[in-house]
Amino acid sequence: MIDKHTMQVVDGSSGAFTDRVILGVLTGVATIAGGGAGSAVTTAITFSEPLPATYSVFATSNLATTVNITAKTSAGFNVVTTPVLAATTLGVGLLDVLVLA
Repeated sequence: MIDKHTMQVVDGSSGAFTDRVILGVLTGVATIAGGGAGSAVTTAITFSEPLPATYSVFATSNLATTVNITAKTSAGFNVVTTPVLAATTLGVGLLDVLVLA
């Protein structure tokens, strides 16, 4: 591994901090199976430390779903996955989550 100590921020970016970047990464977060055809599944995401007041969340699912982030607080947030096809019931899936501040 090579340590890198230089960071460039693109002009016009709206970063929460000017002296650091905060990253939170969770991979392979299990979701529960859906409640029925077309039903969304909500997965609560928390970290062991509080999140900053302003942050961005990027999440992907290994299932054919749309992914939305709701209820963002310093304690965490919800990832809501909804099947792409309305007739589909979601099985257990996995989420990868990146928090950037």
